[in-house]
Amino acid sequence: MNYTTHNDAGYAEVMVSGTHLQGQLPCSYKTLVKAFGLPLDGDGYKVEAEWNIVFEDGTRATVYNWKNGKNYMGEKGLALDEIGFWNIGGFDKKAVEAVAGAIRNTYATI
Repeated sequence: MNYTTHNDAGYAEVMVSGTHLQGQLPCSYKTLVKAFGLPLDGDGYKVEAEWNIVFEDGTRATVYNWKNGKNYMGEKGLALDEIGFWNIGGFDKKAVEAVAGAIRNTYATI
């Protein structure tokens, strides 16, 4: 399934207001960058990095870390490349399926 992220021309802000946690995905920061490009900066407190994505069927998703990075935990927090589980926000569970599918497709085309 095709998708657009905050990195795509004309999509300075993919509307994801009102999304909330739908699940988690085990993967690396490098994998997310390969699939979705560089992240947005987080909120400087609980979130280090965030991707905003809209899929061709209208499914909207966010991928983000939550309270496990250096911003929130200081020296005990994980660097982005150490984070192995990422939260997926959306309006329903389709967000989790869409993000997981996009990551699978990224590696299927290599």
